[in-house]
Formats: sequence, C-alpha cells, structure tokens
Amino acid sequence: MIEFEGISFQWLGHDGFIITSSSGKTVCIDPFQVKETVFDPVDVLVSTHEHFDHCNIDDLKKFVSSEKTEVIGIPMARETLEKLDCKVVHYVGPSDKKTVSSIAFEFVPAYNINKFREPGVPFHPKEDKKIGLVFEIDGQRIYHAGDTDNIPEMKDISPDVALLPVSGTYVMTASEAIEATKVLNPKLVIPMHFGAIVGNQSMAEEFKKGVICKVEIPSID
Repeated sequence: MIEFEGISFQWLGHDGFIITSSSGKTVCIDPFQVKETVFDPVDVLVSTHEHFDHCNIDDLKKFVSSEKTEVIGIPMARETLEKLDCKVVHYVGPSDKKTVSSIAFEFVPAYNINKFREPGVPFHPKEDKKIGLVFEIDGQRIYHAGDTDNIPEMKDISPDVALLPVSGTYVMTASEAIEATKVLNPKLVIPMHFGAIVGNQSMAEEFKKGVICKVEIPSID
C-alpha cells in the first residue's frame, strides 16, 4: 500500500489500482488477474479500454454491487461492461468530463505513436478513443495514464500523482516515461504496467533512477 497526502494506492498488479480517499471513497481502475476473490464494492470502477487486461469480466465483477458501484468505460468495451450487475455504466471518451459518485473526472487520450502490431497499425490507435483519466480527491489531482506512449496531450494535465506505464512493447518504455514525467511534473509517480504480460520490476527501478521527483514502486501486499 502506498500512502500520499491521506490517499492510499493499492496496486492490484499490471495497471490495476484501488485508490481510497481519506473519507473512504474508492476508485478501482483496470483490475486484471486479481488473486483475491472477495473485495468490498467500490464507488467507481473504471476500465480504460476494451483489451482483455483492462476489461476482464471476471476481475471487474469482483468490485461491483448493483446498489453502489458506478462504472466508467469506453463504447468499444460495451459488450463486456453491460454484463456487470452495477448501478450504472457511463460511456466516455477523451476530452469528456463527468462527475461520478461525487468525484469530478476528466478523460484524456491514451494512444501509441511508436508501438505497432504491424507496420502502420499501432496497438492503441488514437482514433479508437481509449482513455486515461484525471480525477481529484482530497485536493490532489490523480492521473492514471492507461495504455499510452508519451503523447503531446500530457502537457495539459498537471497532476499531483501520476500512474505511468513503463514496460515498453505496448506502452511507454522506462526512458519514455522519464521524459513524460518531465512534462507532467508531478509530486509523486507510481510506475505500472509490469509484472504481467510484459515487463518486470527492473523497468520500474530503471524509471525511478531517471527522475528527480518522488517515485514509489508498488508491490502486491
């Protein structure tokens, strides 16, 4: 568990986090291959895009209840998200803003500029309108980048806490995330997108050595 200004960040592995405010408000983002089977329902559950490691029905349903949980996702994930027994599903895209469970969310682009499944075909095309997200709790702006490269839109985010992928292949490499951090200028960075599918802790450690702001490498407690 990582603590910052009264906010707790529980890493679930890969890109997954439960973020809890000092008042107990909970936001879960992109759970994948979660080992525990029982969790308290969260207030807000976010899937940044439709890929199986960000929108897995078996993992998502561990965090929802029909009375409490509001879900956020992109239209391309509708087939999976409509299966959840939750309070409501909100479909969003980059540049949208929405208040969900009394939390103000801004949705930002997440896409590749130099990671390709084949020539000219990125793993995360900009036109797919996959998302990162920015939201404020306890007076702190938190940015979960989703699956992205170091993109120009980051210059407008100005987060206090940034959750950034570092493993390369499908997302930023550690060196690219270092450059992104210079633009974002957060108080704290938590590296992610390692330990499952691609990447390992050494990439997070490489990233930590290259930045001057505070970095906390997460672990699964």
